[in-house]
Amino acid sequence: MRARIGLGAALLALPVMSPAMALEPFAVVGDAIPAPLGGLDGDVRRGEALVRDRERGNCLICHQGADPSEPFQGSIGPPLAGVGARLDAGQIRLRLVDASLLNPQTVMPPYFRTDNLQDVAPSFRGKPALSAQEIEDVVSYLATLRAE
Repeated sequence: MRARIGLGAALLALPVMSPAMALEPFAVVGDAIPAPLGGLDGDVRRGEALVRDRERGNCLICHQGADPSEPFQGSIGPPLAGVGARLDAGQIRLRLVDASLLNPQTVMPPYFRTDNLQDVAPSFRGKPALSAQEIEDVVSYLATLRAE
């Protein structure tokens, strides 16, 4: 089941699961997924490495990162600097898992959704772009970025 919510759906818990996510169910509450996926703890250093990794996370293709010396940063998405002051960990988590749950027109790719995707190479079908552990690592890192 894939739920769609609006920003006005505050404090409404919606369980969201697909077959590929059966081991990592999560609940959307308002504009967040408050509980870590799989109850996992994230690692800030691994999360930073994923954000900077041009193949795995590839966040900097669309976002300006927290390190201005990083080459070839994007401007499509909001800057990552200060994201931990703007959003809490649960809000960051939902945007990584599937930002289209908040905005169906988003250009942010879903990093944990596996259904209803287009143009996915056969070897990647049914697999999330990032694992639950990797999502939690990125959440941990982004939550530390408090200065604009």
